[in-house]
Amino acid sequence: MKGRTIRRHFRESFKSLGRNGWMTFASISAVTVTLLLVGVFAVIMMNLNKVATDLENDVEIRVYIDIIADTEEAKLAEDQLIDEIHNLPDVAEVVYSSKEQELDKLIKDFGEELSLYEQNNPLHNVLYVKAVNPHETANVAKVIEKLNHTYEVKYGEGKVENLFNFIEISRNVGLVLILGLLFTAMFLISNTIRITIVARRDEIEIMKLVGATNSFVRIPFVLEGMWLGILGSLIPMIVVSVAYYNIYQIVLPRLKGQMLQILPSTPLLYQVNGLILAIGILIGVWGSFMSVRKFLKV
Repeated sequence: MKGRTIRRHFRESFKSLGRNGWMTFASISAVTVTLLLVGVFAVIMMNLNKVATDLENDVEIRVYIDIIADTEEAKLAEDQLIDEIHNLPDVAEVVYSSKEQELDKLIKDFGEELSLYEQNNPLHNVLYVKAVNPHETANVAKVIEKLNHTYEVKYGEGKVENLFNFIEISRNVGLVLILGLLFTAMFLISNTIRITIVARRDEIEIMKLVGATNSFVRIPFVLEGMWLGILGSLIPMIVVSVAYYNIYQIVLPRLKGQMLQILPSTPLLYQVNGLILAIGILIGVWGSFMSVRKFLKV
Protein backbone atom coordinates (compact mmCIF):
# COMPACT_ATOMS: atom_id res chain seq x y z
CA MET A 1 0.00 0.00 0.00
CA LYS A 2 1.45 3.37 -1.06
CA GLY A 3 2.29 6.06 1.45
CA ARG A 4 -0.18 8.47 -0.17
CA THR A 5 -2.99 5.94 0.22
CA ILE A 6 -2.10 5.33 3.86
CA ARG A 7 -2.11 9.07 4.58
CA ARG A 8 -5.48 9.33 2.83
CA HIS A 9 -6.95 6.60 5.05
CA PHE A 10 -5.72 8.29 8.21
CA ARG A 11 -6.97 11.68 7.02
CA GLU A 12 -10.42 10.29 6.20
CA SER A 13 -10.69 8.53 9.58
CA PHE A 14 -9.95 11.80 11.41
CA LYS A 15 -12.37 13.76 9.18
CA SER A 16 -15.10 11.23 9.91
CA LEU A 17 -14.61 11.74 13.66
CA GLY A 18 -15.03 15.49 13.18
CA ARG A 19 -17.98 15.28 10.76
CA ASN A 20 -19.91 13.06 13.13
CA GLY A 21 -19.10 15.05 16.26
CA TRP A 22 -22.08 14.12 18.41
CA MET A 23 -21.98 10.48 17.42
CA THR A 24 -18.25 10.43 18.09
CA PHE A 25 -18.81 12.00 21.51
CA ALA A 26 -21.61 9.55 22.30
CA SER A 27 -19.50 6.58 21.24
CA ILE A 28 -16.43 7.70 23.19
CA SER A 29 -18.60 8.36 26.26
CA ALA A 30 -20.17 4.91 26.06
CA VAL A 31 -16.79 3.25 25.58
CA THR A 32 -15.33 5.31 28.44
CA VAL A 33 -18.03 4.21 30.87
CA THR A 34 -17.77 0.59 29.77
CA LEU A 35 -13.96 0.47 29.93
CA LEU A 36 -14.02 2.23 33.29
CA LEU A 37 -16.22 -0.58 34.61
CA VAL A 38 -13.90 -3.12 32.99
CA GLY A 39 -10.89 -1.48 34.65
CA VAL A 40 -12.55 -1.38 38.07
CA PHE A 41 -13.67 -5.00 37.78
CA ALA A 42 -10.19 -6.02 36.57
CA VAL A 43 -8.52 -4.37 39.59
CA ILE A 44 -11.04 -5.93 41.97
CA MET A 45 -10.76 -9.38 40.40
CA MET A 46 -6.96 -9.32 40.35
CA ASN A 47 -6.89 -8.42 44.03
CA LEU A 48 -9.54 -11.01 44.87
CA ASN A 49 -7.49 -13.55 42.96
CA LYS A 50 -4.43 -12.64 45.03
CA VAL A 51 -6.41 -12.91 48.27
CA ALA A 52 -7.86 -16.22 47.09
CA THR A 53 -4.39 -17.52 46.20
CA ASP A 54 -3.05 -16.40 49.58
CA LEU A 55 -5.92 -18.19 51.33
CA GLU A 56 -5.34 -21.31 49.25
CA ASN A 57 -1.63 -21.29 50.01
CA ASP A 58 -2.34 -20.76 53.71
CA VAL A 59 -4.36 -23.97 53.94
CA GLU A 60 -2.34 -26.50 55.89
CA ILE A 61 -2.66 -29.87 57.58
CA ARG A 62 -1.95 -30.22 61.30
CA VAL A 63 -0.57 -33.61 62.19
CA TYR A 64 -0.58 -34.35 65.93
CA ILE A 65 2.14 -36.87 66.78
CA ASP A 66 1.50 -39.74 69.20
CA ILE A 67 2.83 -39.13 72.70
CA ILE A 68 5.50 -41.73 73.40
CA ALA A 69 6.95 -42.01 76.92
CA ASP A 70 10.50 -42.99 75.98
CA THR A 71 12.34 -39.90 74.69
CA GLU A 72 14.72 -41.75 72.36
CA GLU A 73 11.92 -43.86 70.90
CA ALA A 74 9.78 -40.74 70.48
CA LYS A 75 12.55 -38.98 68.57
CA LEU A 76 13.03 -41.93 66.20
CA ALA A 77 9.26 -42.19 65.64
CA GLU A 78 8.98 -38.47 64.89
CA ASP A 79 11.92 -38.54 62.48
CA GLN A 80 10.43 -41.55 60.69
CA LEU A 81 7.04 -39.84 60.39
CA ILE A 82 8.60 -36.61 59.09
CA ASP A 83 10.59 -38.52 56.47
CA GLU A 84 7.52 -40.45 55.33
CA ILE A 85 5.48 -37.24 54.95
CA HIS A 86 8.36 -35.45 53.20
CA ASN A 87 8.57 -38.29 50.69
CA LEU A 88 4.90 -38.03 49.72
CA PRO A 89 4.75 -36.69 46.13
CA ASP A 90 2.04 -34.09 46.84
CA VAL A 91 3.71 -32.56 49.91
CA ALA A 92 5.46 -29.20 49.48
CA GLU A 93 6.47 -28.35 53.05
CA VAL A 94 6.67 -29.90 56.52
CA VAL A 95 7.28 -27.72 59.59
CA TYR A 96 7.88 -29.24 63.04
CA SER A 97 6.46 -27.53 66.14
CA SER A 98 7.22 -28.93 69.60
CA LYS A 99 4.59 -29.09 72.30
CA GLU A 100 6.43 -26.28 74.12
CA GLN A 101 6.08 -24.06 71.05
CA GLU A 102 2.42 -24.99 70.77
CA LEU A 103 1.84 -24.00 74.40
CA ASP A 104 3.63 -20.69 73.83
CA LYS A 105 1.20 -19.98 70.96
CA LEU A 106 -1.78 -20.70 73.20
CA ILE A 107 -0.43 -18.48 75.96
CA LYS A 108 0.11 -15.68 73.45
CA ASP A 109 -3.44 -16.06 72.07
CA PHE A 110 -5.41 -16.77 75.25
CA GLY A 111 -3.46 -15.27 78.13
CA GLU A 112 -0.92 -16.02 80.83
CA GLU A 113 -3.36 -18.24 82.74
CA LEU A 114 -2.28 -21.14 80.53
CA SER A 115 1.33 -20.80 81.73
CA LEU A 116 0.27 -23.04 84.65
CA TYR A 117 0.57 -25.95 82.24
CA GLU A 118 4.25 -25.31 81.46
CA GLN A 119 5.41 -27.88 84.02
CA ASN A 120 2.94 -30.53 82.87
CA ASN A 121 2.34 -29.82 79.20
CA PRO A 122 -0.56 -31.97 77.88
CA LEU A 123 -0.12 -30.94 74.25
CA HIS A 124 1.28 -32.95 71.32
CA ASN A 125 4.19 -32.21 69.06
CA VAL A 126 2.74 -31.05 65.74
CA LEU A 127 3.71 -31.16 62.08
CA TYR A 128 2.34 -28.41 59.82
CA VAL A 129 2.08 -29.80 56.30
CA LYS A 130 1.32 -27.92 53.07
CA ALA A 131 0.37 -29.63 49.81
CA VAL A 132 1.95 -28.74 46.47
CA ASN A 133 -1.57 -28.11 45.15
CA PRO A 134 -3.82 -26.67 47.89
CA HIS A 135 -6.80 -28.41 46.27
CA GLU A 136 -5.14 -31.74 47.10
CA THR A 137 -5.06 -30.95 50.83
CA ALA A 138 -7.89 -33.34 51.70
CA ASN A 139 -6.31 -36.22 49.77
CA VAL A 140 -2.90 -35.63 51.37
CA ALA A 141 -4.52 -35.54 54.83
CA LYS A 142 -6.19 -38.89 54.21
CA VAL A 143 -2.85 -40.46 53.24
CA ILE A 144 -1.12 -39.03 56.33
CA GLU A 145 -3.87 -40.38 58.60
CA LYS A 146 -2.84 -43.91 57.66
CA LEU A 147 0.81 -43.43 58.69
CA ASN A 148 2.17 -44.75 61.98
CA HIS A 149 2.60 -42.46 65.00
CA THR A 150 -0.10 -39.99 63.97
CA TYR A 151 -2.51 -39.20 66.79
CA GLU A 152 -4.85 -36.90 64.84
CA VAL A 153 -4.90 -35.11 61.48
CA LYS A 154 -6.82 -31.86 60.99
CA TYR A 155 -7.14 -29.64 57.94
CA GLY A 156 -10.51 -27.90 58.35
CA GLU A 157 -12.55 -30.60 56.67
CA GLY A 158 -15.68 -29.15 55.09
CA LYS A 159 -14.54 -25.54 55.50
CA VAL A 160 -11.62 -26.00 53.11
CA GLU A 161 -13.83 -27.50 50.40
CA ASN A 162 -16.36 -24.67 50.85
CA LEU A 163 -13.57 -22.10 50.62
CA PHE A 164 -12.25 -23.57 47.37
CA ASN A 165 -15.78 -23.71 45.90
CA PHE A 166 -16.45 -20.08 46.86
CA ILE A 167 -13.13 -18.95 45.33
CA GLU A 168 -13.87 -20.82 42.08
CA ILE A 169 -17.39 -19.34 41.84
CA SER A 170 -16.07 -15.81 42.52
CA ARG A 171 -13.46 -16.14 39.78
CA ASN A 172 -16.01 -17.43 37.26
CA VAL A 173 -18.56 -14.71 38.10
CA GLY A 174 -15.89 -12.01 37.71
CA LEU A 175 -14.82 -13.41 34.35
CA VAL A 176 -18.42 -13.51 33.09
CA LEU A 177 -19.02 -9.90 34.19
CA ILE A 178 -15.89 -8.65 32.43
CA LEU A 179 -16.76 -10.54 29.23
CA GLY A 180 -20.29 -9.09 29.37
CA LEU A 181 -18.89 -5.57 29.64
CA LEU A 182 -16.56 -6.20 26.69
CA PHE A 183 -19.41 -7.37 24.47
CA THR A 184 -21.43 -4.33 25.53
CA ALA A 185 -18.62 -1.98 24.54
CA MET A 186 -18.17 -3.76 21.21
CA PHE A 187 -21.93 -3.49 20.54
CA LEU A 188 -21.92 0.26 21.29
CA ILE A 189 -18.99 1.00 18.99
CA SER A 190 -20.40 -1.26 16.29
CA ASN A 191 -23.74 0.55 16.36
CA THR A 192 -22.09 3.98 16.27
CA ILE A 193 -19.97 3.05 13.26
CA ARG A 194 -23.01 1.44 11.64
CA ILE A 195 -24.98 4.71 11.88
CA THR A 196 -22.03 6.57 10.36
CA ILE A 197 -21.82 4.08 7.52
CA VAL A 198 -25.56 4.25 6.81
CA ALA A 199 -25.26 8.03 6.48
CA ARG A 200 -22.43 7.56 3.97
CA ARG A 201 -23.93 4.63 2.07
CA ASP A 202 -24.16 6.63 -1.18
CA GLU A 203 -20.51 7.60 -0.91
CA ILE A 204 -19.53 3.96 -0.38
CA GLU A 205 -21.62 2.85 -3.37
CA ILE A 206 -20.00 5.46 -5.62
CA MET A 207 -16.54 4.41 -4.47
CA LYS A 208 -17.37 0.79 -5.20
CA LEU A 209 -18.80 1.61 -8.64
CA VAL A 210 -15.63 3.44 -9.69
CA GLY A 211 -13.53 0.44 -8.73
CA ALA A 212 -12.53 0.95 -5.08
CA THR A 213 -11.59 -2.30 -3.39
CA ASN A 214 -13.24 -3.49 -0.17
CA SER A 215 -10.07 -2.84 1.82
CA PHE A 216 -9.80 0.72 0.43
CA VAL A 217 -13.33 1.47 1.67
CA ARG A 218 -13.01 -0.45 4.91
CA ILE A 219 -9.70 0.81 6.30
CA PRO A 220 -10.81 4.40 7.19
CA PHE A 221 -13.76 3.00 9.14
CA VAL A 222 -11.53 0.50 10.94
CA LEU A 223 -9.11 3.29 11.81
CA GLU A 224 -12.04 5.38 13.04
CA GLY A 225 -13.08 2.55 15.33
CA MET A 226 -9.49 2.31 16.60
CA TRP A 227 -9.43 6.03 17.45
CA LEU A 228 -12.74 5.68 19.27
CA GLY A 229 -11.32 2.82 21.31
CA ILE A 230 -8.11 4.71 22.14
CA LEU A 231 -9.91 7.95 23.08
CA GLY A 232 -12.46 5.99 25.11
CA SER A 233 -9.69 4.27 27.08
CA LEU A 234 -7.81 7.40 28.20
CA ILE A 235 -10.15 8.55 30.98
CA PRO A 236 -10.59 5.02 32.45
CA MET A 237 -6.79 4.61 32.54
CA ILE A 238 -6.35 7.91 34.40
CA VAL A 239 -9.25 7.37 36.82
CA VAL A 240 -8.27 3.77 37.68
CA SER A 241 -4.61 4.74 38.17
CA VAL A 242 -5.26 7.74 40.43
CA ALA A 243 -7.98 5.98 42.45
CA TYR A 244 -6.05 2.75 43.03
CA TYR A 245 -2.79 4.53 43.85
CA ASN A 246 -4.51 6.60 46.56
CA ILE A 247 -6.45 3.61 47.91
CA TYR A 248 -3.24 1.58 48.07
CA GLN A 249 -1.45 4.34 50.02
CA ILE A 250 -4.33 4.47 52.53
CA VAL A 251 -4.84 0.70 52.91
CA LEU A 252 -1.19 -0.44 52.92
CA PRO A 253 -0.29 0.77 56.46
CA ARG A 254 -3.46 -0.82 57.87
CA LEU A 255 -2.64 -4.21 56.36
CA LYS A 256 0.95 -4.22 57.53
CA GLY A 257 1.68 -7.50 59.27
CA GLN A 258 -1.67 -8.98 58.25
CA MET A 259 -2.02 -12.27 56.41
CA LEU A 260 -4.10 -10.78 53.58
CA GLN A 261 -2.48 -8.17 51.35
CA ILE A 262 -3.54 -6.28 48.22
CA LEU A 263 -1.47 -6.02 45.07
CA PRO A 264 1.05 -3.12 44.90
CA SER A 265 0.14 -0.32 42.49
CA THR A 266 3.20 -1.20 40.38
CA PRO A 267 3.10 -3.32 38.21
CA LEU A 268 -0.66 -3.75 38.67
CA LEU A 269 -1.57 -0.38 37.12
CA TYR A 270 0.69 -0.99 34.12
CA GLN A 271 -1.03 -4.31 33.54
CA VAL A 272 -4.57 -2.94 33.96
CA ASN A 273 -3.91 0.15 31.82
CA GLY A 274 -2.35 -2.02 29.11
CA LEU A 275 -5.42 -4.25 29.28
CA ILE A 276 -7.82 -1.28 29.03
CA LEU A 277 -5.95 0.20 26.05
CA ALA A 278 -5.68 -3.16 24.26
CA ILE A 279 -9.38 -3.87 24.82
CA GLY A 280 -10.32 -0.38 23.60
CA ILE A 281 -8.37 -0.83 20.38
CA LEU A 282 -9.57 -4.40 19.86
CA ILE A 283 -13.28 -3.71 20.30
CA GLY A 284 -13.02 -0.52 18.24
CA VAL A 285 -11.37 -2.25 15.29
CA TRP A 286 -13.55 -5.36 15.53
CA GLY A 287 -16.77 -3.39 15.91
CA SER A 288 -15.95 -1.25 12.87
CA PHE A 289 -14.87 -4.22 10.80
CA MET A 290 -18.09 -6.12 11.48
CA SER A 291 -20.28 -3.07 10.86
CA VAL A 292 -18.81 -2.07 7.53
CA ARG A 293 -18.77 -5.58 6.09
CA LYS A 294 -22.45 -5.76 5.18
CA PHE A 295 -22.37 -2.44 3.33
CA LEU A 296 -19.58 -3.46 0.98
CA LYS A 297 -21.86 -5.67 -1.13
CA VAL A 298 -23.07 -3.32 -3.89
